[in-house]
Order: sequence, then C-alpha cells, then structure tokens
Amino acid sequence: MLDRVIHFVLAMALAYSAAACADPPPSAYPAQQVYVEDTTLGPGDAFEVRVFRQDDLTGAYNVNSEGTISFPLIGVVEVRGKTPVEVEREIRERLAAGYLRDPQVSLLVKEYNSKKISVFGQVRRPGTLPFTAGMTVVDAVAQAGGFAELARKNAVTVTRVDGGKKHNYIIPVESIGEGKADNFYVRPGDTVFVPRRAF
Repeated sequence: MLDRVIHFVLAMALAYSAAACADPPPSAYPAQQVYVEDTTLGPGDAFEVRVFRQDDLTGAYNVNSEGTISFPLIGVVEVRGKTPVEVEREIRERLAAGYLRDPQVSLLVKEYNSKKISVFGQVRRPGTLPFTAGMTVVDAVAQAGGFAELARKNAVTVTRVDGGKKHNYIIPVESIGEGKADNFYVRPGDTVFVPRRAF
C-alpha cells in the first residue's frame, strides 16, 4: 500500500513539473497588413539626403533634440513629425526658391532611433533598440545578443499598447526561428520579455 502511495505521489509530482515547464500556447498574431507603419521622423533619427549632381549638398544627418537639421543654403529644416517624403518636398521647394533649378532630392532613412523596442529578461544584452522597418521579434532578440542560457524561448511575451489598450502576446520565438511558426512583426513601443525556464 505504501509503495502505491509513493508511486502516486511521484507520478503527480512529475506531472506537475512537466505541466509547469510546458510552454503556453502561442497567441493569435495580429495581421501585419492592418498596421499602417509610422514613418514620421523624430529626434535621434539618422538619414541621408541626396541632391542629384550636387555633391556638396549630399550628406548624412541626425535629427537633433529640437527635431531639426541644418541643411546647406537653406538653413534649419523642421523634420519632427514629418515623413521622409514631406522632408524631401520641403528641401526641394526651398532649394528651388532661389538656389537651384528643378533640384532632385531623395531621403534615405538609416535608423529610426526615435522609435524604440525594449527587450528584457533572459537575453544577453537587455535594453532598448532602435526600430527598423519590417523588424520581427526574432530580429529584436538577435539584436539583444540572443537568448541567455536559461531562456524560455517559446514563451516570449510581447506587450503592445494599441489604441490606448494594452495587449500581451505569447510568441514561440524558437519555433519561428526553426520555421515551424509564422513570424511576429514588432512595432515601435513594443516590449519584448523573455522569461526564465525552471531548469
């Protein structure tokens, strides 16, 4: 009788331990196509402006804390809250107003430092990362140095505030990396948390 009780207790303990270590089911992912990407510029963003056949007007810029850049000939340009296309248009119009005839201006964003992703928990370099277009949760973990030894890789939580409401998504990052699950695209302001496994 005692042997049966001990066997039952051990079986229950093993079942409980397995249940405690089992990964939670992943969340339904929000559809990527419903997200209208915010490409507006802000302080800390880095981009390159090219003016066709005007090497002295072509260069790299970082948006300062005031949300502006200083551009040759035309001076201060307000870029905070504007899209790259809107900044291109302003530079082109101001250059055309007395400096160049029909200037061709293009702007290429290098880094959206004003838009951040936070990655915490069991990663090698936790902290904040600059958001880049098309960034996935796998990219975010990789840029944070990858998983730490005790990471629970298929129970990663992404917290997102959308429309004033907080949403938590459980993402199977290891399965995504192995091609067994669909990718999850992060957005500016998301917080990625990698929990610790029991053992």
